[in-house]
Amino acid sequence: MTASSPLTPDLISKVTDGVTAAFPRAIGILGDLVRIPGIAWDAFDAKELERSADAVANLLRATELFDFVEIRRAPVAAEYGTHLGAPAVVARRAAKNGAPQILLYAHHDVQPPGDAAVWKTPEFQPTIVAGRMYGRGAADDKAGLVSHLTALEQLKALAGADFDLGITCFFEGEEEAGSPSFRNFLEANAADLGADVIIVADSGNFTTEIPGITTTLRGLVSQVIEVRTLDHAVHSGMFGGVVPDAMTAMIRLLASLHDERGNVAVAGLVTGTAADLPYTEEMARADSGILDGVEFIGDGSILDRNWTKPSITVIGIDGQTVALSSNTLLPSVKAKISMRIAPGQEPDDAMASLRAHLEANLPWGAKLEYHEFEKGKPYQLIDGGWAKPLMEEALGAAFGHASVDLGIGGSIPFIADLKELFPDAQILVTGVEDPDSRAHSPNESVHLASLKNAMVAETLLLLGSNSRTN
Repeated sequence: MTASSPLTPDLISKVTDGVTAAFPRAIGILGDLVRIPGIAWDAFDAKELERSADAVANLLRATELFDFVEIRRAPVAAEYGTHLGAPAVVARRAAKNGAPQILLYAHHDVQPPGDAAVWKTPEFQPTIVAGRMYGRGAADDKAGLVSHLTALEQLKALAGADFDLGITCFFEGEEEAGSPSFRNFLEANAADLGADVIIVADSGNFTTEIPGITTTLRGLVSQVIEVRTLDHAVHSGMFGGVVPDAMTAMIRLLASLHDERGNVAVAGLVTGTAADLPYTEEMARADSGILDGVEFIGDGSILDRNWTKPSITVIGIDGQTVALSSNTLLPSVKAKISMRIAPGQEPDDAMASLRAHLEANLPWGAKLEYHEFEKGKPYQLIDGGWAKPLMEEALGAAFGHASVDLGIGGSIPFIADLKELFPDAQILVTGVEDPDSRAHSPNESVHLASLKNAMVAETLLLLGSNSRTN
Protein backbone atom coordinates (compact mmCIF):
# COMPACT_ATOMS: atom_id res chain seq x y z
CA MET A 1 0.00 0.00 0.00
CA THR A 2 1.45 3.37 -1.00
CA ALA A 3 1.27 6.49 1.13
CA SER A 4 -1.31 8.02 -1.23
CA SER A 5 -3.37 4.88 -1.61
CA PRO A 6 -7.12 5.14 -0.99
CA LEU A 7 -7.07 1.55 0.31
CA THR A 8 -6.38 2.31 3.96
CA PRO A 9 -6.23 -0.42 6.63
CA ASP A 10 -9.52 0.87 8.02
CA LEU A 11 -11.22 0.61 4.62
CA ILE A 12 -9.83 -2.86 4.00
CA SER A 13 -11.15 -3.97 7.39
CA LYS A 14 -14.61 -2.51 6.72
CA VAL A 15 -14.82 -4.13 3.28
CA THR A 16 -13.69 -7.50 4.62
CA ASP A 17 -16.27 -7.36 7.40
CA GLY A 18 -19.01 -6.26 5.01
CA VAL A 19 -18.32 -8.99 2.45
CA THR A 20 -18.08 -11.60 5.21
CA ALA A 21 -21.50 -10.61 6.50
CA ALA A 22 -22.99 -10.58 2.99
CA PHE A 23 -21.38 -13.81 1.87
CA PRO A 24 -24.07 -16.31 2.95
CA ARG A 25 -26.67 -14.36 0.96
CA ALA A 26 -24.30 -14.14 -2.02
CA ILE A 27 -23.80 -17.92 -1.92
CA GLY A 28 -27.57 -18.35 -1.88
CA ILE A 29 -27.89 -16.14 -4.97
CA LEU A 30 -25.15 -18.10 -6.71
CA GLY A 31 -26.96 -21.33 -5.91
CA ASP A 32 -30.22 -19.97 -7.33
CA LEU A 33 -28.46 -19.03 -10.57
CA VAL A 34 -26.74 -22.41 -10.84
CA ARG A 35 -30.17 -24.06 -10.77
CA ILE A 36 -31.07 -22.35 -14.06
CA PRO A 37 -29.70 -24.36 -17.03
CA GLY A 38 -29.32 -21.39 -19.37
CA ILE A 39 -27.45 -22.81 -22.37
CA ALA A 40 -27.17 -20.84 -25.62
CA TRP A 41 -26.89 -23.88 -27.89
CA ASP A 42 -29.64 -24.79 -30.34
CA ALA A 43 -30.13 -28.22 -28.79
CA PHE A 44 -31.25 -26.75 -25.45
CA ASP A 45 -34.40 -24.99 -24.28
CA ALA A 46 -34.13 -21.28 -25.05
CA LYS A 47 -36.71 -20.50 -22.36
CA GLU A 48 -34.14 -21.35 -19.69
CA LEU A 49 -31.80 -18.74 -21.14
CA GLU A 50 -34.63 -16.21 -20.97
CA ARG A 51 -35.26 -17.22 -17.35
CA SER A 52 -31.59 -16.73 -16.59
CA ALA A 53 -31.55 -13.23 -18.10
CA ASP A 54 -34.71 -12.28 -16.19
CA ALA A 55 -33.19 -13.47 -12.90
CA VAL A 56 -30.02 -11.46 -13.46
CA ALA A 57 -31.94 -8.34 -14.48
CA ASN A 58 -34.08 -8.58 -11.35
CA LEU A 59 -31.00 -8.86 -9.16
CA LEU A 60 -29.59 -5.68 -10.68
CA ARG A 61 -32.89 -3.84 -10.35
CA ALA A 62 -33.02 -4.78 -6.68
CA THR A 63 -29.82 -2.81 -6.02
CA GLU A 64 -31.65 0.43 -6.98
CA LEU A 65 -28.37 1.77 -8.34
CA PHE A 66 -29.04 2.10 -12.06
CA ASP A 67 -30.72 4.57 -14.38
CA PHE A 68 -31.97 1.57 -16.37
CA VAL A 69 -31.73 -2.21 -16.41
CA GLU A 70 -32.73 -3.78 -19.72
CA ILE A 71 -32.58 -7.08 -21.56
CA ARG A 72 -31.33 -6.52 -25.08
CA ARG A 73 -30.42 -8.55 -28.16
CA ALA A 74 -28.51 -7.94 -31.36
CA PRO A 75 -28.37 -9.79 -34.71
CA VAL A 76 -25.76 -12.54 -34.91
CA ALA A 77 -22.81 -12.17 -37.26
CA ALA A 78 -23.66 -12.97 -40.85
CA GLU A 79 -21.88 -16.34 -40.89
CA TYR A 80 -24.21 -17.59 -38.14
CA GLY A 81 -27.48 -16.80 -39.92
CA THR A 82 -30.09 -14.05 -39.66
CA HIS A 83 -31.57 -14.54 -36.18
CA LEU A 84 -31.09 -12.49 -33.03
CA GLY A 85 -28.51 -13.47 -30.45
CA ALA A 86 -29.15 -14.55 -26.89
CA PRO A 87 -30.51 -12.14 -24.26
CA ALA A 88 -27.95 -9.89 -22.60
CA VAL A 89 -28.55 -7.72 -19.55
CA VAL A 90 -27.37 -4.10 -19.66
CA ALA A 91 -27.54 -1.69 -16.74
CA ARG A 92 -26.01 1.75 -16.40
CA ARG A 93 -25.61 4.71 -14.11
CA ALA A 94 -23.54 7.60 -15.41
CA ALA A 95 -20.44 8.89 -13.66
CA LYS A 96 -20.54 12.37 -12.17
CA ASN A 97 -18.13 14.96 -10.80
CA GLY A 98 -15.35 13.67 -13.04
CA ALA A 99 -15.33 10.11 -11.65
CA PRO A 100 -14.48 7.25 -14.04
CA GLN A 101 -17.00 4.95 -15.71
CA ILE A 102 -16.40 1.24 -15.06
CA LEU A 103 -17.92 -1.55 -17.14
CA LEU A 104 -18.43 -4.86 -15.33
CA TYR A 105 -18.62 -7.85 -17.69
CA ALA A 106 -19.72 -11.42 -16.99
CA HIS A 107 -21.89 -13.98 -18.75
CA HIS A 108 -24.96 -15.72 -17.41
CA ASP A 109 -25.03 -18.63 -19.88
CA VAL A 110 -23.24 -21.91 -19.17
CA GLN A 111 -21.76 -24.88 -20.94
CA PRO A 112 -23.89 -27.99 -21.54
CA PRO A 113 -23.65 -30.33 -18.55
CA GLY A 114 -21.85 -33.17 -20.32
CA ASP A 115 -22.03 -36.78 -19.23
CA ALA A 116 -24.26 -36.99 -16.15
CA ALA A 117 -22.67 -40.30 -15.18
CA VAL A 118 -19.35 -38.55 -14.56
CA TRP A 119 -20.75 -35.88 -12.26
CA LYS A 120 -20.39 -36.65 -8.56
CA THR A 121 -23.20 -34.21 -7.72
CA PRO A 122 -26.28 -33.18 -9.75
CA GLU A 123 -25.23 -30.86 -12.58
CA PHE A 124 -27.69 -28.06 -11.84
CA GLN A 125 -28.11 -28.57 -8.11
CA PRO A 126 -25.59 -26.43 -6.20
CA THR A 127 -23.79 -28.68 -3.73
CA ILE A 128 -21.15 -27.58 -1.23
CA VAL A 129 -18.46 -30.15 -0.46
CA ALA A 130 -15.17 -29.43 1.35
CA GLY A 131 -15.31 -25.67 0.82
CA ARG A 132 -16.32 -25.76 -2.84
CA MET A 133 -19.68 -25.26 -4.53
CA TYR A 134 -20.24 -27.78 -7.32
CA GLY A 135 -22.58 -27.27 -10.26
CA ARG A 136 -22.53 -26.18 -13.87
CA GLY A 137 -21.77 -22.46 -13.97
CA ALA A 138 -20.78 -22.31 -10.30
CA ALA A 139 -17.39 -20.99 -11.41
CA ASP A 140 -17.84 -20.14 -15.10
CA ASP A 141 -19.25 -17.57 -14.94
CA LYS A 142 -22.04 -17.14 -12.45
CA ALA A 143 -19.49 -16.70 -9.67
CA GLY A 144 -18.03 -13.78 -11.61
CA LEU A 145 -21.49 -12.29 -11.97
CA VAL A 146 -22.24 -12.66 -8.26
CA SER A 147 -18.85 -11.13 -7.44
CA HIS A 148 -19.85 -8.04 -9.42
CA LEU A 149 -23.21 -7.92 -7.71
CA THR A 150 -21.77 -8.26 -4.21
CA ALA A 151 -19.12 -5.61 -4.86
CA LEU A 152 -21.83 -3.20 -6.04
CA GLU A 153 -23.90 -3.80 -2.94
CA GLN A 154 -20.87 -3.22 -0.71
CA LEU A 155 -19.95 -0.08 -2.65
CA LYS A 156 -23.44 1.27 -1.95
CA ALA A 157 -23.25 0.27 1.71
CA LEU A 158 -19.90 1.98 2.30
CA ALA A 159 -20.03 4.95 -0.09
CA GLY A 160 -23.77 5.64 0.05
CA ALA A 161 -26.24 5.40 -2.81
CA ASP A 162 -25.16 8.76 -4.28
CA PHE A 163 -21.58 7.80 -5.10
CA ASP A 164 -19.86 9.46 -8.09
CA LEU A 165 -18.45 6.38 -9.81
CA GLY A 166 -20.16 5.41 -13.04
CA ILE A 167 -21.12 1.75 -13.33
CA THR A 168 -22.18 -0.20 -16.39
CA CYS A 169 -23.06 -3.88 -16.26
CA PHE A 170 -22.98 -6.03 -19.36
CA PHE A 171 -23.90 -9.63 -18.63
CA GLU A 172 -24.19 -11.48 -21.93
CA GLY A 173 -25.98 -14.76 -22.57
CA GLU A 174 -24.00 -16.56 -25.28
CA GLU A 175 -20.31 -16.55 -24.35
CA GLU A 176 -20.17 -20.32 -24.15
CA ALA A 177 -21.62 -20.52 -27.68
CA GLY A 178 -18.94 -18.25 -29.15
CA SER A 179 -20.69 -14.88 -28.64
CA PRO A 180 -22.05 -14.78 -32.22
CA SER A 181 -23.82 -11.44 -31.73
CA PHE A 182 -21.12 -9.83 -29.55
CA ARG A 183 -19.60 -7.47 -32.10
CA ASN A 184 -22.97 -6.34 -33.37
CA PHE A 185 -24.15 -5.87 -29.79
CA LEU A 186 -21.15 -3.68 -28.95
CA GLU A 187 -21.68 -1.54 -32.03
CA ALA A 188 -25.42 -1.14 -31.40
CA ASN A 189 -24.93 -0.29 -27.71
CA ALA A 190 -21.62 1.57 -27.82
CA ALA A 191 -23.05 4.71 -26.25
CA ASP A 192 -24.15 2.77 -23.16
CA LEU A 193 -21.12 0.46 -22.94
CA GLY A 194 -18.31 2.98 -23.29
CA ALA A 195 -16.10 3.10 -20.19
CA ASP A 196 -12.73 4.12 -18.80
CA VAL A 197 -12.13 0.68 -17.26
CA ILE A 198 -13.56 -2.69 -18.28
CA ILE A 199 -13.41 -5.54 -15.76
CA VAL A 200 -13.92 -8.94 -17.39
CA ALA A 201 -14.67 -11.43 -14.61
CA ASP A 202 -14.26 -14.61 -16.62
CA SER A 203 -10.80 -15.91 -15.78
CA GLY A 204 -9.06 -17.12 -12.65
CA ASN A 205 -6.18 -17.05 -10.20
CA PHE A 206 -2.83 -18.81 -10.08
CA THR A 207 -3.91 -20.88 -7.07
CA THR A 208 -6.66 -20.61 -4.47
CA GLU A 209 -4.23 -18.56 -2.35
CA ILE A 210 -2.35 -16.57 -5.02
CA PRO A 211 -4.46 -14.11 -7.00
CA GLY A 212 -3.73 -13.03 -10.53
CA ILE A 213 -4.63 -10.70 -13.36
CA THR A 214 -4.76 -12.37 -16.75
CA THR A 215 -2.44 -10.49 -19.09
CA THR A 216 -2.29 -12.94 -22.01
CA LEU A 217 -4.88 -15.21 -23.60
CA ARG A 218 -4.45 -17.59 -26.47
CA GLY A 219 -6.74 -17.18 -29.45
CA LEU A 220 -8.86 -19.87 -31.05
CA VAL A 221 -9.10 -21.40 -34.50
CA SER A 222 -11.42 -24.36 -34.90
CA GLN A 223 -12.23 -26.18 -38.12
CA VAL A 224 -14.54 -29.05 -38.95
CA ILE A 225 -13.09 -31.16 -41.75
CA GLU A 226 -14.43 -34.07 -43.76
CA VAL A 227 -12.31 -36.74 -45.42
CA ARG A 228 -13.92 -38.80 -48.20
CA THR A 229 -12.54 -41.84 -50.03
CA LEU A 230 -15.67 -43.60 -51.42
CA ASP A 231 -19.05 -42.65 -52.81
CA HIS A 232 -20.69 -45.36 -50.68
CA ALA A 233 -19.77 -47.86 -47.97
CA VAL A 234 -18.41 -51.23 -49.08
CA HIS A 235 -17.59 -54.57 -47.43
CA SER A 236 -14.24 -54.44 -45.59
CA GLY A 237 -13.50 -58.06 -46.44
CA MET A 238 -14.13 -57.61 -50.15
CA PHE A 239 -12.13 -54.37 -50.55
CA GLY A 240 -10.00 -53.98 -47.40
CA GLY A 241 -6.30 -53.82 -48.19
CA VAL A 242 -6.97 -52.22 -51.56
CA VAL A 243 -9.38 -49.34 -51.01
CA PRO A 244 -8.50 -46.80 -48.30
CA ASP A 245 -11.33 -46.17 -45.87
CA ALA A 246 -12.04 -42.64 -44.71
CA MET A 247 -11.41 -43.39 -41.04
CA THR A 248 -7.86 -44.64 -41.63
CA ALA A 249 -7.15 -41.67 -43.89
CA MET A 250 -8.51 -39.31 -41.25
CA ILE A 251 -6.43 -40.92 -38.50
CA ARG A 252 -3.24 -40.55 -40.53
CA LEU A 253 -4.09 -36.93 -41.34
CA LEU A 254 -4.83 -36.02 -37.73
CA ALA A 255 -1.68 -37.77 -36.53
CA SER A 256 0.37 -35.45 -38.75
CA LEU A 257 -0.66 -32.44 -36.66
CA HIS A 258 1.94 -33.28 -33.99
CA ASP A 259 5.54 -34.46 -34.07
CA GLU A 260 6.78 -37.46 -32.11
CA ARG A 261 7.25 -35.35 -28.95
CA GLY A 262 3.76 -33.89 -29.17
CA ASN A 263 4.73 -30.45 -30.45
CA VAL A 264 2.35 -28.86 -32.95
CA ALA A 265 3.74 -29.68 -36.40
CA VAL A 266 1.87 -26.98 -38.35
CA ALA A 267 4.36 -24.55 -39.86
CA GLY A 268 4.01 -20.78 -39.64
CA LEU A 269 2.55 -20.45 -36.13
CA VAL A 270 3.70 -17.88 -33.57
CA THR A 271 5.23 -19.05 -30.27
CA GLY A 272 6.14 -17.03 -27.19
CA THR A 273 7.58 -17.26 -23.69
CA ALA A 274 5.47 -17.22 -20.54
CA ALA A 275 6.18 -15.54 -17.23
CA ASP A 276 8.65 -17.35 -14.99
CA LEU A 277 6.31 -18.50 -12.24
CA PRO A 278 6.86 -21.46 -9.88
CA TYR A 279 4.70 -24.03 -11.61
CA THR A 280 6.10 -27.53 -11.45
CA GLU A 281 5.28 -30.76 -13.24
CA GLU A 282 3.91 -32.10 -9.97
CA MET A 283 1.50 -29.15 -9.76
CA ALA A 284 0.45 -29.66 -13.35
CA ARG A 285 -0.19 -33.36 -12.71
CA ALA A 286 -2.35 -32.58 -9.69
CA ASP A 287 -4.27 -29.82 -11.47
CA SER A 288 -4.91 -31.73 -14.69
CA GLY A 289 -5.64 -35.20 -13.31
CA ILE A 290 -3.27 -36.82 -15.80
CA LEU A 291 -2.95 -40.53 -15.12
CA ASP A 292 0.14 -42.02 -13.52
CA GLY A 293 2.67 -42.96 -16.17
CA VAL A 294 1.21 -40.73 -18.87
CA GLU A 295 3.84 -38.29 -20.14
CA PHE A 296 3.34 -34.61 -20.89
CA ILE A 297 3.71 -33.61 -24.52
CA GLY A 298 5.71 -30.86 -26.21
CA ASP A 299 8.88 -28.95 -25.42
CA GLY A 300 9.51 -25.84 -23.34
CA SER A 301 8.32 -24.93 -19.88
CA ILE A 302 4.88 -26.09 -18.80
CA LEU A 303 3.62 -22.50 -18.72
CA ASP A 304 5.05 -21.84 -22.19
CA ARG A 305 3.11 -24.83 -23.48
CA ASN A 306 -0.04 -23.81 -21.61
CA TRP A 307 0.00 -20.07 -22.28
CA THR A 308 2.19 -18.89 -25.14
CA LYS A 309 2.66 -21.76 -27.57
CA PRO A 310 0.04 -23.10 -29.97
CA SER A 311 -1.81 -26.31 -29.22
CA ILE A 312 -4.05 -28.55 -31.29
CA THR A 313 -6.72 -30.91 -29.99
CA VAL A 314 -9.09 -33.12 -31.95
CA ILE A 315 -12.27 -32.54 -29.95
CA GLY A 316 -14.68 -34.65 -31.98
CA ILE A 317 -14.88 -37.33 -34.66
CA ASP A 318 -18.02 -38.42 -36.52
CA GLY A 319 -17.49 -41.94 -37.81
CA GLN A 320 -19.24 -45.00 -36.50
CA THR A 321 -19.81 -46.04 -32.91
CA VAL A 322 -18.38 -49.33 -31.71
CA ALA A 323 -21.85 -50.49 -30.77
CA LEU A 324 -23.14 -50.00 -34.32
CA SER A 325 -19.97 -50.92 -36.20
CA SER A 326 -20.01 -53.47 -39.01
CA ASN A 327 -17.42 -54.88 -41.39
CA THR A 328 -17.60 -51.80 -43.58
CA LEU A 329 -15.20 -49.34 -45.11
CA LEU A 330 -16.52 -45.92 -44.14
CA PRO A 331 -16.88 -43.59 -47.14
CA SER A 332 -16.52 -40.34 -45.17
CA VAL A 333 -15.54 -39.16 -41.69
CA LYS A 334 -15.74 -35.75 -40.04
CA ALA A 335 -13.50 -34.35 -37.32
CA LYS A 336 -13.35 -31.07 -35.41
CA ILE A 337 -9.91 -29.59 -34.83
CA SER A 338 -9.49 -27.01 -32.07
CA MET A 339 -6.28 -24.97 -32.25
CA ARG A 340 -5.20 -22.45 -29.61
CA ILE A 341 -2.93 -19.76 -30.99
CA ALA A 342 -0.36 -17.68 -29.14
CA PRO A 343 -0.59 -13.96 -28.44
CA GLY A 344 0.65 -12.11 -31.51
CA GLN A 345 -0.87 -14.60 -33.98
CA GLU A 346 -3.56 -13.47 -36.42
CA PRO A 347 -6.39 -16.03 -36.62
CA ASP A 348 -6.67 -15.74 -40.41
CA ASP A 349 -2.96 -16.57 -40.79
CA ALA A 350 -3.26 -19.49 -38.36
CA MET A 351 -6.25 -20.87 -40.25
CA ALA A 352 -4.35 -20.61 -43.53
CA SER A 353 -1.40 -22.46 -41.99
CA LEU A 354 -3.65 -25.20 -40.64
CA ARG A 355 -5.38 -25.73 -43.97
CA ALA A 356 -2.08 -25.73 -45.85
CA HIS A 357 -0.79 -28.44 -43.50
CA LEU A 358 -3.91 -30.57 -43.93
CA GLU A 359 -3.77 -30.35 -47.69
CA ALA A 360 -0.07 -31.20 -47.76
CA ASN A 361 -0.51 -34.25 -45.51
CA LEU A 362 -3.72 -35.73 -46.88
CA PRO A 363 -2.92 -39.39 -47.65
CA TRP A 364 -3.71 -41.53 -50.70
CA GLY A 365 -5.41 -38.82 -52.72
CA ALA A 366 -8.36 -38.66 -50.32
CA LYS A 367 -10.75 -35.75 -50.70
CA LEU A 368 -10.83 -33.00 -48.10
CA GLU A 369 -13.71 -30.64 -47.43
CA TYR A 370 -13.99 -27.76 -44.94
CA HIS A 371 -17.14 -27.14 -42.95
CA GLU A 372 -17.93 -25.05 -39.85
CA PHE A 373 -15.16 -22.93 -38.40
CA GLU A 374 -14.53 -20.43 -35.62
CA LYS A 375 -11.84 -17.81 -35.20
CA GLY A 376 -10.99 -15.72 -32.16
CA LYS A 377 -8.12 -13.33 -31.59
CA PRO A 378 -5.58 -13.76 -28.78
CA TYR A 379 -5.04 -10.98 -26.26
CA GLN A 380 -2.09 -9.35 -24.55
CA LEU A 381 -2.42 -6.58 -21.97
CA ILE A 382 -0.32 -3.52 -22.63
CA ASP A 383 0.66 -1.98 -19.31
CA GLY A 384 -0.40 1.57 -18.61
CA GLY A 385 -3.03 3.42 -16.66
CA TRP A 386 -4.07 3.43 -13.04
CA ALA A 387 -6.52 0.54 -12.93
CA LYS A 388 -4.11 -2.40 -12.95
CA PRO A 389 -1.93 -1.14 -10.06
CA LEU A 390 -5.09 -0.46 -8.05
CA MET A 391 -6.42 -3.94 -8.79
CA GLU A 392 -3.06 -5.48 -7.84
CA GLU A 393 -3.19 -3.64 -4.53
CA ALA A 394 -6.79 -4.70 -3.93
CA LEU A 395 -6.04 -8.35 -4.70
CA GLY A 396 -3.02 -8.31 -2.41
CA ALA A 397 -5.09 -6.89 0.42
CA ALA A 398 -7.92 -9.36 -0.10
CA PHE A 399 -5.87 -12.54 -0.54
CA GLY A 400 -2.93 -11.67 1.72
CA HIS A 401 -0.57 -12.46 -1.15
CA ALA A 402 0.79 -10.32 -3.97
CA SER A 403 -0.97 -10.87 -7.27
CA VAL A 404 0.84 -12.24 -10.31
CA ASP A 405 0.43 -11.72 -14.05
CA LEU A 406 -1.12 -14.80 -15.61
CA GLY A 407 -1.45 -16.27 -19.03
CA ILE A 408 -4.43 -18.45 -19.83
CA GLY A 409 -4.33 -21.27 -22.32
CA GLY A 410 -8.02 -20.81 -23.08
CA SER A 411 -9.54 -18.06 -25.14
CA ILE A 412 -11.85 -15.09 -24.62
CA PRO A 413 -11.93 -13.85 -28.21
CA PHE A 414 -14.31 -10.97 -27.63
CA ILE A 415 -11.72 -9.05 -25.59
CA ALA A 416 -10.09 -8.06 -28.86
CA ASP A 417 -13.44 -6.60 -29.94
CA LEU A 418 -13.70 -4.65 -26.70
CA LYS A 419 -10.23 -3.23 -27.23
CA GLU A 420 -10.93 -2.32 -30.85
CA LEU A 421 -14.24 -0.58 -30.18
CA PHE A 422 -13.14 1.06 -26.91
CA PRO A 423 -9.42 1.70 -27.55
CA ASP A 424 -8.96 4.09 -24.63
CA ALA A 425 -10.43 1.75 -22.03
CA GLN A 426 -8.20 -0.09 -19.59
CA ILE A 427 -9.18 -3.78 -19.66
CA LEU A 428 -8.62 -6.00 -16.62
CA VAL A 429 -9.27 -9.72 -16.96
CA THR A 430 -9.97 -11.22 -13.56
CA GLY A 431 -12.03 -14.07 -12.18
CA VAL A 432 -12.58 -16.63 -9.47
CA GLU A 433 -11.58 -19.91 -11.09
CA ASP A 434 -8.60 -21.90 -9.87
CA PRO A 435 -6.76 -24.87 -11.38
CA ASP A 436 -9.28 -27.31 -9.92
CA SER A 437 -12.45 -25.46 -10.96
CA ARG A 438 -12.88 -27.70 -14.03
CA ALA A 439 -14.79 -25.15 -16.06
CA HIS A 440 -16.48 -26.78 -19.09
CA SER A 441 -15.93 -30.21 -17.53
CA PRO A 442 -18.02 -32.42 -15.28
CA ASN A 443 -17.75 -31.55 -11.59
CA GLU A 444 -17.24 -27.84 -12.17
CA SER A 445 -16.82 -25.98 -8.88
CA VAL A 446 -15.80 -22.71 -7.28
CA HIS A 447 -13.55 -22.43 -4.22
CA LEU A 448 -15.66 -20.43 -1.77
CA ALA A 449 -12.83 -18.80 0.17
CA SER A 450 -11.31 -17.57 -3.08
CA LEU A 451 -14.71 -16.29 -4.18
CA LYS A 452 -15.07 -14.25 -1.00
CA ASN A 453 -11.57 -12.83 -1.44
CA ALA A 454 -12.40 -11.87 -5.02
CA MET A 455 -15.48 -10.02 -3.79
CA VAL A 456 -13.35 -8.12 -1.27
CA ALA A 457 -10.83 -7.21 -3.98
CA GLU A 458 -13.45 -5.93 -6.42
CA THR A 459 -15.18 -3.90 -3.72
CA LEU A 460 -11.84 -2.29 -2.87
CA LEU A 461 -11.23 -1.56 -6.54
CA LEU A 462 -14.62 0.14 -6.90
CA LEU A 463 -14.17 2.19 -3.73
CA GLY A 464 -10.68 3.20 -4.79
CA SER A 465 -11.94 4.15 -8.24
CA ASN A 466 -14.75 6.19 -6.70
CA SER A 467 -12.15 8.47 -5.11
CA ARG A 468 -10.54 9.26 -8.47
CA THR A 469 -11.29 11.94 -11.02
CA ASN A 470 -10.44 11.71 -14.73
